[in-house]
Amino acid sequence: MHFRWKYEPPTSDNIQQAKELGDKLKIHPILAGLLIKRRITTESAAKRFFRPQLADLINPFLMKDMDVAVDRLNDAMGRKERIMVYGDYDVDGCTAVALVYKFLQQFYSNIEYYIPNRYDEGYGVSKKGIDYAKENNVKLIIILDCGIKAIKEISYAKSLGIDFIICDHHLPDETMPPAVAILNPKRPDDAYPFKHLSGCGVGFKFMQAFAKNNGIPFSRLIPLLDFCAVSIAADIVPVVDENRILAFHGLKQLNQNPSVGLKSIIDICGLNGREISMSDIIFKIGPRINASGRMENGKESVDLLVEKDFGMALKEARRINEYNEQRKDIDKQMTEEANQIVAKLESKEHHSSIVLYDEHWKKGVIGIVASRLTEMYFRPTVVLTRDAEFATGSARSVMGFDIYSAIKHCRDILINFGGHTYAAGLTLRWDDVPEFSKRFHSYVEEHIEPEQTEAYLDIDAEIDFKDITKRLHNDLKRFSPFGAGNPKPIFCTKGVYDYGTSKVVGRSQEHIKLELVDSISAKVVNGIAFGQSASARYIKSKRAFDIAYTIENNVFKRNQVQLQIEDIRPAEGEAPMSEVNKQR
Repeated sequence: MHFRWKYEPPTSDNIQQAKELGDKLKIHPILAGLLIKRRITTESAAKRFFRPQLADLINPFLMKDMDVAVDRLNDAMGRKERIMVYGDYDVDGCTAVALVYKFLQQFYSNIEYYIPNRYDEGYGVSKKGIDYAKENNVKLIIILDCGIKAIKEISYAKSLGIDFIICDHHLPDETMPPAVAILNPKRPDDAYPFKHLSGCGVGFKFMQAFAKNNGIPFSRLIPLLDFCAVSIAADIVPVVDENRILAFHGLKQLNQNPSVGLKSIIDICGLNGREISMSDIIFKIGPRINASGRMENGKESVDLLVEKDFGMALKEARRINEYNEQRKDIDKQMTEEANQIVAKLESKEHHSSIVLYDEHWKKGVIGIVASRLTEMYFRPTVVLTRDAEFATGSARSVMGFDIYSAIKHCRDILINFGGHTYAAGLTLRWDDVPEFSKRFHSYVEEHIEPEQTEAYLDIDAEIDFKDITKRLHNDLKRFSPFGAGNPKPIFCTKGVYDYGTSKVVGRSQEHIKLELVDSISAKVVNGIAFGQSASARYIKSKRAFDIAYTIENNVFKRNQVQLQIEDIRPAEGEAPMSEVNKQR
């Protein structure tokens, strides 16, 4: 696959501004230019960006209902009421439950946690969960990462004498549930200045407020920040402002002194001895925490995250790792089946969106399949499976398109839906799926911009190989943690050549290991292009080509820089790759 490159060369004013800021900060003007692109234009703002401070976290009592939530929790503890911490079965929900439960357990023992079973109870608050709470004399439920739409269920709980405190970050409807307190920065009546907390982040703010109200030192919360970092990375919320502070210090905690449960997952993933990044969470740690909820019951993940004994944690981590292996097999099979359906549809007519449904697909994996298809085809995607007379599904979007609004447009035929701009879940009657598909396609067709369905790379700067130094790389690391809202910078270099030693590698010869020179300096630079072996012939033809890449550590050769090549294209004036491949 090749991308369209989006690049705006800096104006003379931009260059001057970057030079001035770079001089003040003693960094390369290229990096100063990256700061300016992120709207960081002053020395003080840059220092806050490079060195996020826990002291700059927002006062939690600025969140609507926070005082009410803290008062109700204090009352529950004072009256020795049984408290249940309830959460969603995905990474965000499990880390949120683990964080709140672990923190409160230090001060209060009459407390338990509950994760609904995806297959028996479905998403969010379930009648079964409330009945269980009633049987066990629970008087207060703190619900995390869901609950904002559970009007019927929370009304039922209220009739049984059970109060709810909702900690959610999904978009609310006009009418909200009758909970004693609703903590959600996305409430239209909430003036909290940062709107993009994860579910775990909202749970953290609640615990921060509780600690503040009860004179508990903030330092007691710091060991729990690793959960925040995991949730921010896995739930793909923007890594900016308050999330940047939480992710920065959470990663520090994860690398220096992780909780026992996370340490066992790090061990199982083979990440010991490496500096763990947001990318490691997304691709290695997160999927394993998710796997138990996808394959069996998410409660097993929370059991692991709150475990205090490392030996026990390792046993639990191995079991969860097995679930992840099973998940991979099912995911691969379903993605292949989905691809075959898409290929047939594509041969008939092109759509701006994809809606697929199959009654045999596993409910726990459809979200992953939707993500895979979105990455492959660059279209908003909904994947549905059957559950008795209902269809349940997951939706994923492309950059800049609000899939939540597209689903909300069909709300009259939906039983339930929820989510945010780029990811959502929905339930409807199985018989209504064709109608939903028709309406969803029509809405996307009307509202999506053509460029949103194209694969493109946002190029941050055009540089030469002489600019790529160890110092530049070290300064570049200070931009982390990377994620949504703060992507890893992508550079391009034009007119590069194979040094003569580039070769195809990998089990199926699918990657290219590159040694390159540019036309400016004689410097040889190493690179790796994953899954791009189709470009190998062109590279070996001694023609010039352009590359887009990120700058990484070479994990096999310490202290060496390596380019991770995102795209390769012929230099201007050179024959297209397809022609060169035909000639050979």
